[in-house]
Amino acid sequence: MDSIQNRITAFVKLGAFLSQFSQEKFEKATNIEHNDLFFDGFKHQIKVAQEKNSWFTKDNIIFALNSWSKALTKSNLEAWISKNAIDTNSPKTVAIVMAGNIPLVGFHDFLSVLISGHSVLVKQSSSDKHLLPFLAKYLEYVDIDLKGNITFTEQKIENFDAVIATGSDNTARYFEYYFKDKPNIIRKSRNSVAVITGKETEEDLEKLSEDVFRYFGLGCRSVSKLYVPRAYDFNNFFNGMFVKKDIINNAKYANNYDYNKAVYLMSLFDLLENGFLMIKEDESYSSPIATIFYEYYDNPIDLKIKLHQDKQKIQCIVAKDFIENEIAFGETQYPQLWDYADGVNTLEFLSKL
Repeated sequence: MDSIQNRITAFVKLGAFLSQFSQEKFEKATNIEHNDLFFDGFKHQIKVAQEKNSWFTKDNIIFALNSWSKALTKSNLEAWISKNAIDTNSPKTVAIVMAGNIPLVGFHDFLSVLISGHSVLVKQSSSDKHLLPFLAKYLEYVDIDLKGNITFTEQKIENFDAVIATGSDNTARYFEYYFKDKPNIIRKSRNSVAVITGKETEEDLEKLSEDVFRYFGLGCRSVSKLYVPRAYDFNNFFNGMFVKKDIINNAKYANNYDYNKAVYLMSLFDLLENGFLMIKEDESYSSPIATIFYEYYDNPIDLKIKLHQDKQKIQCIVAKDFIENEIAFGETQYPQLWDYADGVNTLEFLSKL
């Protein structure tokens, strides 16, 4: 098995490769290894990914690629790994069942398994199956030792030692039963919330629009629920959201907006809306597309207790000087390598196999 340093180098090279696709105009650089083999091919895969899934707009794919190209630096990877004891003496095969809600959503698990020295068996979602296999091929070219350690399957997954599976609450129940005899990480649906105190600046709320609308709100780090003080003036919130008004020009988003609005109006729900976003008072965390749920709070301490009690359902809490481990406005879609989904340390899990 190759050394961890070789694997870090391979992912750093992948980060450099991705940096060519992290702006509106793709620029072929001269210093990227194997570019002649891979540049045009990956450009084509981005186009195919857009055609196969209309939530995967060019803008959102570029955003995801840009995030990964920035994360995959030598200093980042080394800082991340240094926090965990990685022992590569007994490599295992780890199956990953990936979600498909946002582009490359399963990449962190894929990276974690390979960097830990294990082999990976990937079952992708049909919604997101064009980008990762191509990037895996690139990795095999820059680190020959990875060849044979990356497998993609569309069949039932078999012959594996451990599993990381992400799905809805329903599929998670199936996963828990199906994988009960293997070491596993099973992730369920989570949503992110924002706590508004009324002291936010206009700029804070404009930044919050990124947490709400990036990936059309489909990510688990996307804010789908607001907590607001009683008598809050929602005009401030809507003014902050206005910078994203062009989202309604996406046909699929607009259809969801029209459909959900019709359902709410027929059900006689009280709604506030601005032509591209509806807000509705509702206790649940998971809101439909083009909708944000909100709940009033009277006492900050009671709200903190509630958020703590519901922590299994919440991925991120966006706030300003309200609660520990909060995320700043506009920052939910910029996780570090060590910001683990559901707070479960994947590297630690992998090091104990």
